[in-house]
Amino acid sequence: MIRVDELQKSYGDFAAVVGSSFSVDAGEIFGIVGPNGAGKTTTLKMISGLIEPSGGSATVAGFDASDPEMRQSLGFLPEESPLYEDMTPRSYLRFFADLYDVPREEAIARTEATLDRLELEYRDRRLGDMSKGMKRKVAIARSLVNDPAVLIYDEPASGLDPLTTNTVLAFTRELKAAGKTVIFSAHNLYHVESICDRLIIMNEGQIIANGSISDLRDEYGTREYQIWATHCPTDLDPAETIDSGDSSSYLYIADTLEDADLLREKITRAGGDILDFRTEESTLESIFLELTGKPMAGSRTIGGSK
Repeated sequence: MIRVDELQKSYGDFAAVVGSSFSVDAGEIFGIVGPNGAGKTTTLKMISGLIEPSGGSATVAGFDASDPEMRQSLGFLPEESPLYEDMTPRSYLRFFADLYDVPREEAIARTEATLDRLELEYRDRRLGDMSKGMKRKVAIARSLVNDPAVLIYDEPASGLDPLTTNTVLAFTRELKAAGKTVIFSAHNLYHVESICDRLIIMNEGQIIANGSISDLRDEYGTREYQIWATHCPTDLDPAETIDSGDSSSYLYIADTLEDADLLREKITRAGGDILDFRTEESTLESIFLELTGKPMAGSRTIGGSK
């Protein structure tokens, strides 16, 4: 559905994007992440045909990114998306539907259904009088007026409250279920981790990692198995002990599942009970920090328990 080959963009002596190559399958949510200045937005704009690459190529739904026909297959939501503030959501969306030559009745039905799903109630209110969350919902609806096969969402939930953010993320999953292909970029790595099938990590204009979350964990992350028990065999050294007065609990850590099974057997043979057994894995954020050495603006540390 999307293919990027050795894509490059330079501004004078500054290389914003250096030879990026990746592909996105139909019906996939594909993430692009990186620290500020990594080349993410430049890459998205080249794929969208908004800026011309200095080298390489990008194709979307069989069209070269520079082909005006490609735009019929694309919906683009930039990080900053100013709206025509004197219009209402209904008039604004019908205006853009007219630009795509969408028949009026079809446009009305499509935009009303999208606004219903996004729970936008005030559709005849002036856009300039609406909240940021409401405006973002209208911008998302605008990206869908032409019923595109491919969607590029750059920070779709930036600055939104948690409830609106959850609505946007759930809606993005529904777009995938409906067969849409989505490129998704966000600074909040928890959102990326929870929604994307595969992703690339960019740093200083280059792709430094590419794969599914599971692939990235296997290659760059760590995994450990934690066992909490009521007994400490004399030949085991617990990583942590919690003494509650009447009883104690002990934490044991194994690097492999086989070692964890051996620990559990040893504990139970010694008369102990297993209180908890869990797998702790690297989060996308910890992998990101390991690879780039830079925190992601707007990200937060999350637990990796499964």
